[in-house]
Amino acid sequence: MSKSSSSPLTGSSKKHPIYHGVRRRGSSGKWVSEIREPKSPNRIWLGTFPTPEMAAVAYDVAAVALKGGAAQLNFPNSISSMPVPASAASRDIQVAAASAAAAAGAAMDALVNCHGGGVTAEPPAIWIADEFMDEDLIFNMPNLINDMAEGMLLSPPRLDFVTEETATGNAVDHNLWNYT
Repeated sequence: MSKSSSSPLTGSSKKHPIYHGVRRRGSSGKWVSEIREPKSPNRIWLGTFPTPEMAAVAYDVAAVALKGGAAQLNFPNSISSMPVPASAASRDIQVAAASAAAAAGAAMDALVNCHGGGVTAEPPAIWIADEFMDEDLIFNMPNLINDMAEGMLLSPPRLDFVTEETATGNAVDHNLWNYT
């Protein structure tokens, strides 16, 4: 089953039909995410996001922090690559959730820029079925390897041991393998 941001909302509900903890805010088209603390009426506000995928990633980070392995996740195969909150405090959970959502947004931006750079009506579906994400594309790996190879072709800096000792004739041998 493909997870797409273009899925219509069912009935008058603003909840997303696929993602847990995600709902649309009014007519602005933005998506919000929040999670209820276990055994408490309190909720932790996770933020407002431009896409439902980003809100869903934020929810997943918070769900694992609060509920552990029993959490119902939107992207269960991706949770190992998401940030872990420093503590169970709501502020730490919010920070980790925002970080994960920002990374998901950056991944979507990288895909849009790589595939033509044109603005489309909907963001590309990077979270598909098994939550495959092309990390080589996101981290620009082909260029990274080329840049490393170019660095190997550069000449090393020249070592010039002009010091007070060599100027006065009291030269010291700076050979690494000289044991005398």
